[in-house]
Amino acid sequence: MIAHIAGVVAEKFGGSIIVDVVGVGYEINVTVLDYEAVTLDQQVKFYTYHHIREQSQELFGFSSLAAKKLFEMLITVQGVGPKAALAILSLGEAEHVRNAIANADSIYLAKASGVGKKTAERVVVDLSDKVGMPIVYKQERAAQTELNTSDEALEALIALGYNLADATKALDGVDASLPTAQRVTEALRG
Repeated sequence: MIAHIAGVVAEKFGGSIIVDVVGVGYEINVTVLDYEAVTLDQQVKFYTYHHIREQSQELFGFSSLAAKKLFEMLITVQGVGPKAALAILSLGEAEHVRNAIANADSIYLAKASGVGKKTAERVVVDLSDKVGMPIVYKQERAAQTELNTSDEALEALIALGYNLADATKALDGVDASLPTAQRVTEALRG
């Protein structure tokens, strides 16, 4: 399994990018946000999901581990394949999509290309208890919302099996200025 790919963006086309890794180009399907964020010749790292079917193999890439984990949850829902899951994640930041699921906002999810009302409702029913409660940022941290949604310690806890609510709660009392590994260790002890 290919867990992540780090290299230089060689080409961009039709919602996919090609990342050159020491002379080998990997075509990666990415969200609209990730597609727009990268530029040619930029050094990038994408967490990947390797989708293997009888007739083809595809890589789906995400700039954050949280987005990849949410993608993996989405494709467990009946009727949601990798393309539909990618379309759902293209609606906004992974945290916004997670909040929409936690708040049972199927109307927001149905805006994704190829996702109908019934599929959006099924996503909410199947995943609302798995994604945890939405994060509400305190007023003094409102300017840092983007940093918090890509918090490596939070992503590490989610990768270890914590849901979003439990991971956020575990990190609440931990000093944010500590290195990531130490924050994770402290959160696991707490």
